[in-house]
Parts: sequence; structure tokens; C-alpha cells
Amino acid sequence: MSGRPYVLAETTFSTIPQTAYEVAVLPWGATEAHNYHLPYGTDNYEAQRVAIEAARLAWDRKAYVVVLPTMPFGVNTQQLDIPLTINMNPSTQARVLEDVVDSLEGHGVRKLVVLNFHGGNNFRQMIREAQARTSLFLCAVDGFAVVPPEEFFEAAGDHANEMETSLMMHLAPELVLPLEQAGDGAAKRFRIAGLQEGWAWAPRQWTQVTADTGVGDPGAATAEKGARYFQTIAEKVSEFLVDLAAADPDDMYA
Repeated sequence: MSGRPYVLAETTFSTIPQTAYEVAVLPWGATEAHNYHLPYGTDNYEAQRVAIEAARLAWDRKAYVVVLPTMPFGVNTQQLDIPLTINMNPSTQARVLEDVVDSLEGHGVRKLVVLNFHGGNNFRQMIREAQARTSLFLCAVDGFAVVPPEEFFEAAGDHANEMETSLMMHLAPELVLPLEQAGDGAAKRFRIAGLQEGWAWAPRQWTQVTADTGVGDPGAATAEKGARYFQTIAEKVSEFLVDLAAADPDDMYA
């Protein structure tokens, strides 16, 4: 068998028709600056590698999951003043998701998981709209919410911080510059209390918030922390995929 049978991009038509895939996973990331030391494709590496490892673990348990190619562009409407940030508007995302659902509809795959690793993406309303017109079961997984990062990392932050830097040190160390070259990830907060506390929300104007594009100090990052965090996320997502593969979309509630 060519490639890994749970990675669509590596699989040939000689095997696809004979495999009863139950769940498709669509990793979704972004293309944006991640401080001075991490690559623009950080979110894509994270989404793809977690998806593939989770699918591998699920496949080992006879859950037939297939990982679709990673969507590399996310919602970056407030970062377009940063060079070569690539934005995909939410309305465009909704159309792309709609086309993926339509493509899978007649191919026997009964469930689709959007595995998101970019904070600017939010698929809930898109899935509500798409679910009303498809027989596929649709759901989204927030990769950064699978396990509490504070159990693994010391410093807070949500972009090119200790957590993301550790992950990339594990996943693609050849693309991570020395930490001496990283900015400190210092970030301003909203002045308004409700926005600070989180019960009111507005998008952040990125270059007004951070000088180095990072939010959170990466200084304590290590590959060992990243490996532990990665494996914990992948194992938990794989358990979800196994459960989802076995579930009947017409009988999802107890």
C-alpha cells in the first residue's frame, strides 16, 4: 500500500475505493507571522501533524479515518498590515467548507471534523448553516482547547508563545530560530474592562497590540515540553475520532 492510508494526499486510487472511511478530518490553519523565530506556517504544521498522528492512533484501533489536505489560510482580517499575511474571510471559509461537504456527500464518508489550530477561525456558525443541508455529521475541534496548556507550560499568551514555540521545537525544529532572536511577546490589552474580562469581545488590531507579532513570552520553551503536549493532544483527539467513527449519526444522543 502506498503512503499512509489515513493521509489522503499520500494515498492512491488503487486502495481508496476499497476502504470504508467513516470520518474525514480537515486540518485548518493560517499563514501569518509568529514573532521573529517561528515560521509563517506554524498553525498549519500544528494542525496537520496533530491530525495525522491522531488518525494513525485511531487507525491502529480499526477506526477508518482519513486526513484531508490542510487548509493553509485563515481569518487574518486584523493582520493585513503585516507583510505577506494571507487572509481568508469568514464568508470565503464558509464557501470552502460547503464545497468540501458537497464533495464528501456522495462518497460514503459520514462524518467531517474540522480540526482548527488558528485563533482567528471560528466554525460554529458555518457548521450550523451547513449542517441543515447535509446528511454528514459536522463538528469542529479547537486544537488549543483539547488539553489545558497551563498543565504543560509556565508562561501565558496565545500566539508564538511558550506553548507554540515548544510545539514547533518538537514538530519542525529546523524551522525554529534560536530563542535569542525571538521578541519577548509583550502585548497590550484592551483598556475597557468588559473586553479585558472576556464577556465582551472585539477583534484585536494586531500591530497595535504587539511589536514583534507574538503574544506571550517564548523564553521557557523546550522541545520536550512540546513533545509531551503534542502527544497528549493527539491521543485525546484520536479517542474522539474512534468514538465518532463508531457512532451512528442518526442516534447521537443518550
